[in-house]
Amino acid sequence: MSNTIEQIRTVELGAGGPLVGVQGFGAMGISAAYGQTDDAAARDTLEAAVEAGVTLVDTADMYGIGANEEFLAPFVAAHRDTLTVATKFGIEYRADDPSYRAVRNDPGYVRQAAEASLRRLGVDVIDVYYMHRRDPAVPLAESVGAMAELVREGKVRHLGLSEVTGAELRAAHAVHPITAVQTEWSLFSRDVERGVVGAAAELGVAFVPYSPLGRGFLTGSFSDAGKELSGGDFRQLMPRFSGDNAKANAALLAPLRTIAAERGATVAQIALAWVQQRAQVHGLTVVPIPGTRRRSRLLENAGATRITLGADELALLEPIAGQVAGERYADMSLTSAARES
Repeated sequence: MSNTIEQIRTVELGAGGPLVGVQGFGAMGISAAYGQTDDAAARDTLEAAVEAGVTLVDTADMYGIGANEEFLAPFVAAHRDTLTVATKFGIEYRADDPSYRAVRNDPGYVRQAAEASLRRLGVDVIDVYYMHRRDPAVPLAESVGAMAELVREGKVRHLGLSEVTGAELRAAHAVHPITAVQTEWSLFSRDVERGVVGAAAELGVAFVPYSPLGRGFLTGSFSDAGKELSGGDFRQLMPRFSGDNAKANAALLAPLRTIAAERGATVAQIALAWVQQRAQVHGLTVVPIPGTRRRSRLLENAGATRITLGADELALLEPIAGQVAGERYADMSLTSAARES
């Protein structure tokens, strides 16, 4: 039996953007947010990503307050010609004050954050640099203008935005071309379809859905974060995943289980296939970035790119988002949904 791993297909990440695997990798969980990690397993999972053709690797300076970027650095160095490295700025934490959190988009901070990420990642240029969250007090033209300066200086190749509205994306794109927009998009979270998805399609901007598996809930691997997940796992603080909300939401997975059983697939693969298929539904490039700490899950996720759901299956899944109990964050004020008209 061959041990060769079938590689996923590639797409252009936005008009004029880099060629990447049609599914990326969200690296946050390999060293932050979801409790204790196994470094050796995480490194093996990253190698599996390369083997499977998953070449867009997404991190942020806030993940572990820089630790995630530092963890990725040796992997990036070993595969620099293969990988498209994306990182983000805009949410400021301080190691000496665990209670401190701020959103910063001022031009001076943009440059400071970029220089720090370049050092931690051990690279000369960041392939895709995202504004992680928007501070409405700072004019968008100033923030994007500072990001554009980094492009002109050769420190950044492409620009991205996260959790912005359709109007904000259009305004930013008028200052400097935006390659990708990143926001939560899954069977449980479809608020982006109200505005920014259409704007991205119109402008030729790729969409990079984060948490396409509903932070693991759509895999069926847990049904109540408060009871089943370890201490230090921030999903315990998210309204959808505990108590009565979790019980109601777990029942919504029934159609996914039905489709998965009929296809000989996993629930996670059906949920990911639905996200991948938004590309055809909305007429834009879609590159979701599921995260995992296990090689087997990485390969399972990549397999979802080869599943195309039929009309009857899509119809079964269509009502789910409208029935979800609880918001995706306890505080939605920093999301695009809070500002989208």
